[in-house]
Amino acid sequence: MTDLVLIHGLIGTLRDLPPLFHQWGITAHAPDLLGYGAHAQVSPADVGLWQQVEHLERWLTQHGLERVHLLGHSVGGAVAMLFAHRYPPRVASIINVEGNFSLNDAFWSAKVAAMSAGEASALLAGYAADPAGWLGGAGITATPGQLAQARMLLANQPASTVHATAGSVVEVTGNSDYTTSLKAVFDSGPPVHLMAGERSASGWDLPLWARQQAASYTLLPGGHMMMLEDPQRFMQAVAGSVTATAA
Repeated sequence: MTDLVLIHGLIGTLRDLPPLFHQWGITAHAPDLLGYGAHAQVSPADVGLWQQVEHLERWLTQHGLERVHLLGHSVGGAVAMLFAHRYPPRVASIINVEGNFSLNDAFWSAKVAAMSAGEASALLAGYAADPAGWLGGAGITATPGQLAQARMLLANQPASTVHATAGSVVEVTGNSDYTTSLKAVFDSGPPVHLMAGERSASGWDLPLWARQQAASYTLLPGGHMMMLEDPQRFMQAVAGSVTATAA
């Protein structure tokens, strides 16, 4: 069985997706990152991109997974790339779904990071009170099922986690060493597959060198939250990338 680990972004979780990958012979896992879900009580001082890398390494070890395919969405894409840079033997391939390649990709994180803790809390509370508006901002006219999903995503983390993670995204992706690490993964690491939504791809600060060196580039219907808009289409594309690498 092929193991795929799904790494969620700044807000939410991907925990609903793993069971649906079985149809392609893939065992998928969606662990909560530090500050999220089962780990929501972790201190914001212990929440950051590099801390998530070490958390993921411990999680893989605890579950007896030596080498896996990694999918990272948005901020999760940055975590996946950093993990592959630090632990290359443990990564069979990476599926980077509109992951942060630079500080330019962190425009929303930069906005949140500049807020006070109270302002960040009010922002998240506003989204929770109006999930339809939150989805609408991503170009999604929500169905009742998607609204229920949005409520679950917004409740998966406290505002302190979002605030701390946003600050770490700005700090890490704004450092020149970050680009060096990304290039090292593309140059000598596992295959990197790139995925983007048709509505959001133009806003992804994807370097030309990354596009040229990627194992594949897939454009899917929808926007940044494509897995919420059309989960079956999303998973089919992911499964195709995983099986192509496994073959």
